[in-house]
Amino acid sequence: MTSEPPLLLALDLTGTFAFGLNGALTAVRAARLDVVGVVALGMITALGGGVIRDVLIGSIPPATFRDWRYFALAAGGGLIAFALSKRLQRLETPITVLDAIGLSVFAVIGASKALAFGLGIGPAVLLGAVTGVGGGTIRDTLVRRIPSVLHSDLYAIPALVGAAITVATARLGVYSLPAALGAATVCFLIRMLGVRYGLDAPKPPGTSGQDSPGDGAQEE
Repeated sequence: MTSEPPLLLALDLTGTFAFGLNGALTAVRAARLDVVGVVALGMITALGGGVIRDVLIGSIPPATFRDWRYFALAAGGGLIAFALSKRLQRLETPITVLDAIGLSVFAVIGASKALAFGLGIGPAVLLGAVTGVGGGTIRDTLVRRIPSVLHSDLYAIPALVGAAITVATARLGVYSLPAALGAATVCFLIRMLGVRYGLDAPKPPGTSGQDSPGDGAQEE
């Protein structure tokens, strides 16, 4: 079992469920998959970032394999998305909010765990972001899309900011549950502002009028 404070653990599990739901819905929209494929992509989205982080820092077996709740929530989200895919596709806003919560909490937990294993500032920030976006990147690759983290509504940047705040508070000796929640809140707000106003990171000059990288890849 994990040892995070109860509130942070609750948010972590909520994010796992939300990512499982989102990943499975993406599979339903982007590819003609059966129930096994849909649930598998949901679980990859929810668990992939944490597994990558734990393997890279040498935390073996990864935390996901030591706490059955992560598997259960990820699989549950995938099954719900498969069974109710037509209805859930109308609930974009709540699912996007839950996804942003998951991104934020995963970025903070990923950075703090990297620090606990003795990594420096740069690697800890990077692994915090990887924890947040890694699963979705694997999912998008499997359904033949350019990963949304590379082009969509300020996704990687909020994760990097949340992870950086986490590392900064830890280095200053003030990291605690309130500091973790504050870092997650900043990440969440940046992500939701990106979604609300369609904000993106700067693109190469002369490409602003072109279709987004993922548009054509989703067509069959």
